[in-house]
Amino acid sequence: MLLDVTLDGVLLVDKAEGMTSHDVVALVRRSLRIKKVGHCGTLDPIATGLLLITIGRGTKVQDLLMSEDKEYAGTLTLGITTSTQDRQGAIIDQRPVPPYDENQIRAAFQKFRGDFYQLPPMVSAKKHGGVPLYKLARQGKVVEREPRLVHVYRYTVDRIAPPEIDFSVICSKGFYVRTYVHDIGEALGCGAHLKSLRRTKSGRFNVANASTVDEIKNKPRDEIARHILSLPEVSRMRGA
Repeated sequence: MLLDVTLDGVLLVDKAEGMTSHDVVALVRRSLRIKKVGHCGTLDPIATGLLLITIGRGTKVQDLLMSEDKEYAGTLTLGITTSTQDRQGAIIDQRPVPPYDENQIRAAFQKFRGDFYQLPPMVSAKKHGGVPLYKLARQGKVVEREPRLVHVYRYTVDRIAPPEIDFSVICSKGFYVRTYVHDIGEALGCGAHLKSLRRTKSGRFNVANASTVDEIKNKPRDEIARHILSLPEVSRMRGA
């Protein structure tokens, strides 16, 4: 029998759409029958992909793992702005989408490369006075937020099929892809929102090596536990 004392480290999970990050934590907690479980870097319910789940003593390196750069692949929709900056929000503005050429679209993306400031969205987990912004947003409140310095290391524009554009982006911690999309839409002059998003990498960790939600639901505890990266493995992968 697998003892809880061996359950220390990081489990890579490919989050399914419709789940919150806390749903994944609860699932891992139930499947492994261990209480000390956390996660690194919240993924919104519409997003899929890599979620680092920290287990046991792995929770002590949570802040280190959260500081890593992230890579995402997404699709934006031009012409519609929403209250949440993604497709789950209420439509607050609709504008016609001009016949942009590829150079105009790439120029809008190019404005958001390197260092720049982002205004955290009201519907986010960032806290104001100890209260997550999304809870204040549910009460109809809008509070002043401090812009934060973020960094885009690299991006690609992968498909242009208006009103949709597929893209990928490698960015710093604390980066809101929803806000990135919103700002690109404003730079183009027609507005935009995030249609879909997938996190493909976090630091040196890749979603290709992650366990799926179905695997965690259906596989025996011992088999799930074999996929937990030990703390020495995590340290080696981070190059520490």
